Amino acid sequence: MNALAEMFRIGPGNKDHHPAVRCAVGVFLPLITLVLFGRLDLVVFASFAAFTNIYGRNEPHSHRFRSQLRAGSLLLAIILLATLTARIGQGSEAYVWILTLGTTLVAALCSVVTALWRLRPAGSLFHIFAFAAIASVPQQPPLWEVMLAAVLTVVLALLIGMSARLVPSHRTPWMRLLAERLLPQEIRAAWLEGLGYFVAAGLAGTFATLAGQWLGFGHGYWAMVAAVVPLVGRSTRHRVQRGIQRIVGTVLGLLVLAGILWLGPAPWQMVLVIAVCQFGAELFIARQYLVAQIFVTPLALISTLLVTNVPPGLLLRDRIVETVIGAVVGVAVVLAPTAWSRLRAERAEEVPFENEPGFS
Repeated sequence: MNALAEMFRIGPGNKDHHPAVRCAVGVFLPLITLVLFGRLDLVVFASFAAFTNIYGRNEPHSHRFRSQLRAGSLLLAIILLATLTARIGQGSEAYVWILTLGTTLVAALCSVVTALWRLRPAGSLFHIFAFAAIASVPQQPPLWEVMLAAVLTVVLALLIGMSARLVPSHRTPWMRLLAERLLPQEIRAAWLEGLGYFVAAGLAGTFATLAGQWLGFGHGYWAMVAAVVPLVGRSTRHRVQRGIQRIVGTVLGLLVLAGILWLGPAPWQMVLVIAVCQFGAELFIARQYLVAQIFVTPLALISTLLVTNVPPGLLLRDRIVETVIGAVVGVAVVLAPTAWSRLRAERAEEVPFENEPGFS
């Protein structure tokens, strides 16, 4: 009962509305600009570049600038890699497996990079989502337009991140940051974490792709995103809870999305909904993951609907199926080391008994 209550408990706030506002403004301004210019084809690229706003959440300004500069540079590299992958590989019958392999490698390597750079939030969830979603876009705009939209969005995020320095009461001292020295155990932990992301994302992507080919649904990368969610947490129980919260929050978020789509919003209204959902997600992401997912689900799917003509019903079906597959795989990967340790311990206890005098 304590574990169940903890899964629905909302933690105390820590001025969460400040980063929530930054993130909402950071995604609204570039997207509404693209909508007004009639460039919906660039929305997905700007959306993922806007993830830069998520980093450096409560850090002093000098630290936040470095974190966001690193995060933005990594996101730009992922966006470039994804759009090049789509241009080279799309049209091939094996592309779905190329996409799965590429996303798995991105999951592992970006997890290592974020750990070595000590970026928060940790892990490669956003990079998995960005790479796979962009590489899945069938009609790629000109490369220079893609990168221009992405770079300008990252620059805007850096400016928004520093905007509080205009208010003396919110200004933090600007410090010269020295090069970070990583301990050997930190480096080892980063690579072990990357291995976990590789296994979880790879298994989830494989199962989702096979199931999709068999049952006729797509968006296998949603399973890969869901699979890495349980890998971040304070304890095994907390990580398992995150997997369950991902499923429950997604179901509730899909109900909210169904209501929004029933109203038939125009593109500019959808952008406004995206900004509101981004605000809500950042307001609760550090306090209650389940509630945050209620905002994240419409946020992700509305961004997809802005640039594709996929029937909403199919999109909702794919989301829940892929989320369940990914969350189950992620929880299994979290529990596997504990299960293996117990199995070894049980075997070790059996050996002395078998070697006791008189045993035959």
